Amino acid sequence: MVTQSVEDYVKAIYKLANDTENVMTSAIAARVKTTPAAVTKMLRHLQKLNLATYTPYRGVRLTEAGEKIALEVIRHHRLLERYLIEALGYDWAEVHEEAERLEHALSDEMEQRIDRLLGYPTVCPHGDPIPARDGGVAPRAQASLASQQSPAELVIRRVKDSDPALLRYLKERGLLPGTAITLVEEEPFDGALVVRVGDREVRVARGAAAGVFVSAA
Repeated sequence: MVTQSVEDYVKAIYKLANDTENVMTSAIAARVKTTPAAVTKMLRHLQKLNLATYTPYRGVRLTEAGEKIALEVIRHHRLLERYLIEALGYDWAEVHEEAERLEHALSDEMEQRIDRLLGYPTVCPHGDPIPARDGGVAPRAQASLASQQSPAELVIRRVKDSDPALLRYLKERGLLPGTAITLVEEEPFDGALVVRVGDREVRVARGAAAGVFVSAA
């Protein structure tokens, strides 16, 4: 049976697999906020359900069935984030946690209605791609602003969505997905980055810049 807990785990594994080849128990435990022992128990359960393949000390991989469930939950989550902002007036710093609560309850019918109402969006408010109904998903920008060298003309593609404080910080500085920016300089000794946004220059802490992902303009 695919429970909410199962959905949370396959989603966590899928997201972690975007950043590392071998998804380890400790990383999953940190993501779902539980103990490694509890994760090991769930991974064995996922393997019995044919949703994942798990080898102790070597990590876990989702099967095709597991990935399908993960992408469906992620699609629900990102559509809900758009809906909460565009239809209900939520701030982008609020919607991640709200969508986490609602994503498991969204029916196929409501998902289709929300998608149609929003005009079939392809990205969430934070710039992450919304998986298509057939499971296709566009690649994500992987290069962080913190890794760039000045001078550089860039476009913000996505930002990390799990920290409301970071999202408020970025919004105050106009650093939103789709925004063209200029990296003017990097302050010495791992200092802040100086970025031009429109007609103003802002300083961006390097830790915050690590959560902003860009491409060349």
